[in-house]
Amino acid sequence: MLRSPYLWLALSLLTLFGLSAFAPPEKTLGTNARVVYLHGVWVWAALAAFLAAALAGLAGLMTRRTEYHLWSRSLGRTGLVFWIMYLPVSMWAMQANWNGLFLAEPRWRLAMIYAIAGLLIQVGLTLLQNPVWASVTNLTYFAAMLISLQATENVMHPPSPILNSNVPRIQIYFAALFLLALIAAWQAARIWYSLERRQA
Repeated sequence: MLRSPYLWLALSLLTLFGLSAFAPPEKTLGTNARVVYLHGVWVWAALAAFLAAALAGLAGLMTRRTEYHLWSRSLGRTGLVFWIMYLPVSMWAMQANWNGLFLAEPRWRLAMIYAIAGLLIQVGLTLLQNPVWASVTNLTYFAAMLISLQATENVMHPPSPILNSNVPRIQIYFAALFLLALIAAWQAARIWYSLERRQA
């Protein structure tokens, strides 16, 4: 029971949401910064999972070991779940801090494009079944995402008010929430991997 990824996933998410409700306010955003904390950790957790999926895929292609391909597919799916979940949190942050939804924001549009593309890709990879394709696709997907993010301008989206803060407790709190999000993502990946192993 204590080793169950479902238990640790639930505990890490409950702790994450609970702590975010008491996150320290920020000078400009005030208590609205609490939703920005969530927004930030969700994006970072998704990107971390995509990076791990790409690295596992690269390891699988280099070693030709099926388990790495299965981990790549599991981590890719985890990253996509977190990425899709980040979209409504992002809209919540817009509403709280901009008093409305600015869906023409280039970064938000990019996030939506990669969510839809990622979903279609994961459906296709499931139909293909061969996990080697997941490794190749996850490497390509993550590289394209990084290039796109670097090339996308900000209109209303500011530089991170949390990471650029001069208040150490804000950065420490964000780091703690990010760690919890990583734990949750790891447990989700373990669940996906166990399902992959049963089907392999």
